[in-house]
Amino acid sequence: MNSHGVRELDVVVIGAGQAGLSAAHHLRRVGLEPDRDFVVLDHAPRPGGAWQFRWPSLTYGKVHGMHALPGMELTGADPDRPSSEVIGEYFTAYEDRFDLRVHRPVEVRSVREGSGGRLLVETSEGAYAPRALINATGTWDRPFWPRYPGQETFRGRQLHTANYPGPEEFAGLRVVVVGGGASGTQHLMEIAEYAAETFWVTRREPVFRDGPFTEEWGRAAVAMVDERVRKGLPPQSVVSVTGLPVNDAVRRAREQGVLDRLPMFDRITPTGVAWDDGRAVEADVILWATGFRPAVDHLAPLKLREPGGGIRAENTRAVRDGRVHLVGYGPSASTIGANRAGRAAVRSVLRLLEGAGGRRRAEETAGVAV
Repeated sequence: MNSHGVRELDVVVIGAGQAGLSAAHHLRRVGLEPDRDFVVLDHAPRPGGAWQFRWPSLTYGKVHGMHALPGMELTGADPDRPSSEVIGEYFTAYEDRFDLRVHRPVEVRSVREGSGGRLLVETSEGAYAPRALINATGTWDRPFWPRYPGQETFRGRQLHTANYPGPEEFAGLRVVVVGGGASGTQHLMEIAEYAAETFWVTRREPVFRDGPFTEEWGRAAVAMVDERVRKGLPPQSVVSVTGLPVNDAVRRAREQGVLDRLPMFDRITPTGVAWDDGRAVEADVILWATGFRPAVDHLAPLKLREPGGGIRAENTRAVRDGRVHLVGYGPSASTIGANRAGRAAVRSVLRLLEGAGGRRRAEETAGVAV
């Protein structure tokens, strides 16, 4: 700690979801000690990342492609339990096994230029001055609400996926679900069993994909997202380029007309939504399943954004500031991508620390693979 009460260390990891825990694990593996060499800060009240906030009807068996954290498998989970419980318990056990000592709840207010080549991370528990930063804040804290004419006049209820309570709450109501991603289709299929009537509205015609999600297909999708990030454009979700997987539940919903899609409406009325061609539907609820944006506002003082609106990154490293690494961002937003990004970020951070005369000595890294 310096004379100003700012705690100096090598690395600050912001966020303890999949990407943040992966990075912390790899920092541990190369000999860095939590609370001495690095610290993990998380604003959530308990372990589980964004999973702890998922709706109860999203059971573990409905989760698409949950990949285990490095060094510890998730086995024997009951597919009928809520994913928030299963993954919350798994993350708790993971933090304990590897002694990651996550600080929570801690709010990171800003990251700015510090002194002596260090960053200054200002938080609700004080300030840190790291040589490097691994940002793993994900997207859950920034739900995207599109704006449409008349939105403020709607007399019913509007809510977002981030506040989705489960399908039972919509019993007997007329519900408009907006959004063509995985969450939108899941919400719609659940709600249709309870609601008086449902309407599905999307900006683009949804693309349904039959057959298994192959490794080659996944690599191609990730490469498309990565290309946007390298250009400094806001990242798209991987599902936006892979399409929606077809399973038995989706097939039934399509046969029953639940997934008959309407084009995006032009305005919202006090009692529903309307199109310029004269069509209109009455609704009690508008559910915005319109996705999330990266939660990176705390990085604004570093001026990392490009003219295109995104943060340009190469192999997790922010191009405008090589001390900052983004994991769980863009192409690494999937669970397996987050694991790989955590490892890649630590490799890059080690090079930075060694070049800057960081604490790590040569004997600490001898024989250790990252």
